[in-house]
Amino acid sequence: MNQPLRAPLEIGFDYTRSLGPTLSQFMAGLAGRRILGSRGSDGRVHAPPFEYDPVTLAPPDQLVPVGPEGTVTTWSWAPEPLEGQPLEHPFAWALIRLDGADTAMLHAVDAGSAAAMRTGMRVRVRWADQPVGHIRDIACFEPADGPEPPGAAGAEPDEQAAEITMITTPVRLHYEHSASPEESRFLRGLADGKLLGQRCPACRKVYIPPRGACPTDGVPTTDEVELPDHGTVTTFCVVNVPYPGQRVTPPYVAAAVLLDGADIPFQHLVLGCEPSEVRMGMRVRAFWKPRHQWGTTPENIDHFYPTGEPDAPYETYAHHL
Repeated sequence: MNQPLRAPLEIGFDYTRSLGPTLSQFMAGLAGRRILGSRGSDGRVHAPPFEYDPVTLAPPDQLVPVGPEGTVTTWSWAPEPLEGQPLEHPFAWALIRLDGADTAMLHAVDAGSAAAMRTGMRVRVRWADQPVGHIRDIACFEPADGPEPPGAAGAEPDEQAAEITMITTPVRLHYEHSASPEESRFLRGLADGKLLGQRCPACRKVYIPPRGACPTDGVPTTDEVELPDHGTVTTFCVVNVPYPGQRVTPPYVAAAVLLDGADIPFQHLVLGCEPSEVRMGMRVRAFWKPRHQWGTTPENIDHFYPTGEPDAPYETYAHHL
């Protein structure tokens, strides 16, 4: 019996956002080795600063300096840090109420061991070597009663740091995907140049990729069906916006392709013609990569291209939009 397929996957993108006036000041403060909080209408100081008062919903009237020392209010030990976390060795996640603030901020504490951590512990900021105007300018916190790291004594706050209006944060997620038995048969079929779907025994609909159960009737889809590699464009969009990692230069078309004999379309690229020529009802065929490049992956099909056949009548795919 074939075992389900498994593969390591990675999702990654660089998240860029504009900051607005409050967070712009906050990030500029970090670039200058200063932490700013916002004073609310009730007199409480929030650090990090709020963008809108939780009571009046108005923007803060002023930002005030807090820290750089504070008190641990609660904590949790991280014995095995994950990729992208502030420290690569064991540390504590802690809520830290900075001096002058009434709320706590979440950050890492480099205490050396879990035994050294405690609620009520006094900590201070350890600044990054080269602050740039990002939350990571606070490298972590450390026990306030320990020796200062080299160079810390000369790291004076800079009240004239440049305005920070945008930040970019890389986001990465690594995980191992385990395909279902139905997905595994579909992927193994692709390695043989086949497109395998499954039919519901109740409503007789054919699903590709197979789902293992019919979403309409809720019964297992056990009957395997081999489908042709040609079909009809039901809907599509023209992609005009570039983004990192794009393998096709815009403009190009991403379309929903309904294979002949299937009851649900799947998304793929339509190339081989001008984007303006793609239309609903267009007949297309799969363009397979060279056989020596095939594997258990949907990427065996590079794209779909127009066959030149007459367009399919609308009523033949109207119920599959």
